[in-house]
Amino acid sequence: MSATSPHRERWLGAYLALGVLFGIVLTKGELVSWFRIEEALRFKGAYLYEVFASALAVAAPGFALLKRRGTVLPPKALGRGVRYAAGGAAFGLGWGIVGACPGPLFALVGAGVGVMAVTIVAALAGTWTYGYLRPRLPH
Repeated sequence: MSATSPHRERWLGAYLALGVLFGIVLTKGELVSWFRIEEALRFKGAYLYEVFASALAVAAPGFALLKRRGTVLPPKALGRGVRYAAGGAAFGLGWGIVGACPGPLFALVGAGVGVMAVTIVAALAGTWTYGYLRPRLPH
């Protein structure tokens, strides 16, 4: 054990608390509702787009503040090729089939939608498989 373990554990508790709070906000705001997601994907309602816009309205000044304070943010390395289309298609297909993106899966389980635990296991298996195959994939 390192000397930073108690400090690290305190932060893990804070992250867990923030995650639980975030899950509650997602659930109460109906952002995990399959009907809300379908409404947005079919362009029948602006609710989710308004939420996304509010996230941008919060994030943009936050990043500007970090930049002004001299915080070093590593640049994102963008690639080219089929991987973006294939990854986006796989993500969208999964989102459409399951009715939820990966973010609120735990919130859905916490809200009583127990069948989403199967989706969490599948997402973890897919993530592990990608990590295992990553060295052999064309990046």
